[in-house]
Amino acid sequence: MRLTTKGRYAVTAMLDLALNAQHGPTSLSDISQRQEISLSYLEQLFALLRRYGLVNSVRGPGGGYLLAHAPDSISVSQVIDAVNETVDATRCQGLSDCQQGDTCLTHHLWCDLSAQIRHFLNDVTLAQLMQRPDVMQIAERQQQRVAAGILASST
Repeated sequence: MRLTTKGRYAVTAMLDLALNAQHGPTSLSDISQRQEISLSYLEQLFALLRRYGLVNSVRGPGGGYLLAHAPDSISVSQVIDAVNETVDATRCQGLSDCQQGDTCLTHHLWCDLSAQIRHFLNDVTLAQLMQRPDVMQIAERQQQRVAAGILASST
């Protein structure tokens, strides 16, 4: 199975956006700072997420991005789809040409695994992730680090 950095970063950025929604629009530079993802990479991801209808952009001072839907209606698989990623455990990308143009012995096993992963990610929403104690603890730590960095840089 191959889920690339693009898919992982997109899910991470969307979760960050959801966790900080109560503060209004979130700038990509804030997400970049908290999640240590390059700003230019986030710009590329958010262009795709906006086209897919998962986020809305707000221009001007205090602008940034907002979720286009409630966190309980955005699944992890939607985020992965939005950035043109696939979760596929087969070697042939599901084309059934794994062994010199024919189906290999374990092709259907890997197809079944891909379907299970897809089903799992489809059932996990941003809201569910937001409620996880480990996620809340990590988000708090990230906020504290950013605050400490801002205080340290202003002295």
